[in-house]
Amino acid sequence: MDPRLEALPDAFRAVPYAGSRYPGSPAVSRLPGLAPGANCQLFAYEVLRHFGRSVPPLRSRELWNDTRHTVRVAQPDVLDLLFFNADTDPYGAHVGVWAGPDAVLHLSAEVGRPAVWSLADFTAHDRYRVLLGAKRAEPLGSGHPST
Repeated sequence: MDPRLEALPDAFRAVPYAGSRYPGSPAVSRLPGLAPGANCQLFAYEVLRHFGRSVPPLRSRELWNDTRHTVRVAQPDVLDLLFFNADTDPYGAHVGVWAGPDAVLHLSAEVGRPAVWSLADFTAHDRYRVLLGAKRAEPLGSGHPST
């Protein structure tokens, strides 16, 4: 795993899974931050924000289709977002952060806390067996994501 992600503050490692806490949700509007919990997207977006990347509060399908703030990349780099689902539909896709060679940092209901899985770990679960692809978010203050 990339040393930057290994050095994440302890608060990131303690985030509990909470499906109702997704980007733009009323629960997050009332009580921002990760301490009360997060779904996979909110967790991944906050990891990127910690490293100066900008991600709008879009749900997985909208972010997968977004071309204004993110770009699809053929080969992921550290801090790129990966999308997993049971099929090729981005609706409800699980989102994780590429953490280095064959390592994805993510938060799931199955584990309950942030974990690092290999790509094979995802394919072993029916609901994550299809890797839709990767997207790169723009650094804060930049006009376009780098490719």
